[in-house]
Amino acid sequence: MNHLPFMTRMALLCCLGLGALPLGALAAAADFPTHPVTLVIPFPPGGATDVNGRVIAQRLGKELGQPVVIENRAGAGTVVGASYVSKAAPDGYTLLLSSGSTFTVNPAIRSNLPYDPVKSFEPIGIAGRVALILLANSEVPVQTVKQFVDYVKASPGKYAYGSYGTGTTAQFAGETMLHATGLKMTHVPYKGSAPAMTDLMGGQIPFSIDTVSAAIAQLKNGKIKAIALTTTKRSALLPDVPTFAESGYAGVDMDSWLLLAAPKGLPADVKAKLEKALAATIADPDTRAKLLGQGLEPAFSNATAASELINRELPLMRAVAARANITAD
Repeated sequence: MNHLPFMTRMALLCCLGLGALPLGALAAAADFPTHPVTLVIPFPPGGATDVNGRVIAQRLGKELGQPVVIENRAGAGTVVGASYVSKAAPDGYTLLLSSGSTFTVNPAIRSNLPYDPVKSFEPIGIAGRVALILLANSEVPVQTVKQFVDYVKASPGKYAYGSYGTGTTAQFAGETMLHATGLKMTHVPYKGSAPAMTDLMGGQIPFSIDTVSAAIAQLKNGKIKAIALTTTKRSALLPDVPTFAESGYAGVDMDSWLLLAAPKGLPADVKAKLEKALAATIADPDTRAKLLGQGLEPAFSNATAASELINRELPLMRAVAARANITAD
């Protein structure tokens, strides 16, 4: 060996070094995917995330050249499914499709999470966003944000607003709204959108905050009315409904979003393939139409933007939780 030319010796050493790496791992990364991919959805079947996830999975499978199989692992506000994925092999064959509940809400309200929202996951990209909206019973004499503020301010603590649960994005949006406007209202948590919507239509509660997707059908029948969106931009699904920001409350900026993620440690080339496939999925006209039909506004953001969103939103959610004493412990 010592008599070999220097460059030849270096080449041999490099080959020996590569030989120390698992050839199967190198091949798997290069050929990914070679078999079906599992997409874990941490919500029960039939819900909005599940329905949208199935639409995304169908097209994502075509882009990847392998089936993407849905596996529902619901429980503990997405903790069950998220924890499962965080402990899976970081090879790209086990993915998570979840909302901000997993990445920014749970860390703000739970002290002993079995996963870390940043250290346990590799974001692939944002698939879409869902605006949140302040709704009112049709009999409440309020049409605009100004009228709402004046109406509630006239009787501090008298009125309540409903949401689809304690520690949900709807409650966080509500508490952000109250902080920005200086209003005092009682939060009434429900177990899901359906019972909250039933009580809003029946007049048991005067106001509620829900997703645009959950509200559209009831807005059309006139039993409830839209006051304002809690996002800074109007929704493509309700283009005539203004935002709180338009009415002078720029601090009200809260929505829900869907993020595709993998366990931390995902090989760079596998991550790149998944990111490209997700971008193509969300760009597909048929997929976009189906998602819009379910109330999700398709809007792809790459892995870097997804990570930035989590890092930006985490301290904001923790601040809201601390201020409003929101906890799941």
